Amino acid sequence: MAKRLFDCVCALIGLTLLSPILVLLYFILFLSSGHPVIFSQLRVGRNKKLFKCHKFRTMKIGAPNVATHEISENVITPIGHTLRRYKIDEIPQLWNVLVGDMSLVGPRPCLPNQDELICERDKRQVFSISPGITGLAQVRGVDMIDPSKLADIDQFYISRQSLVFDFKIIFNTLIRR
Repeated sequence: MAKRLFDCVCALIGLTLLSPILVLLYFILFLSSGHPVIFSQLRVGRNKKLFKCHKFRTMKIGAPNVATHEISENVITPIGHTLRRYKIDEIPQLWNVLVGDMSLVGPRPCLPNQDELICERDKRQVFSISPGITGLAQVRGVDMIDPSKLADIDQFYISRQSLVFDFKIIFNTLIRR
């Protein structure tokens, strides 16, 4: 309950404080690469419930709907590289946190077609918690290329999760590029 309250308060504050920047960024993205500016993609959430995860669009229209590590660099827009490097493309996920689809910290949500990762996470009961905007695997530099290793780190996070641990992960996310 404390985690959910923390998530909601932080998401609401974040969206409020960042709203002028979000509006400006919306127009910059619109002028540089057109509509849609917000990219919504089905992801697997808590209890394997599918939800629409929102991001600023960083790829050209028509890019394949696959995991990030499977994307060619040439489909990423020029401004998209900067948004991804500084994690700015993730800011719309604060809305996902506010509505309860995500948490600030947790395992990164996967695509419904990432069968191997879903199987590994299922074995470790990773879907028992909400996915996060950031997570332990992300700050450790482990991506979805190695599903077993990723699921192990997700399981470790679940066994140690606390608000203090979440603060550390958020801090490490903010200082890591």
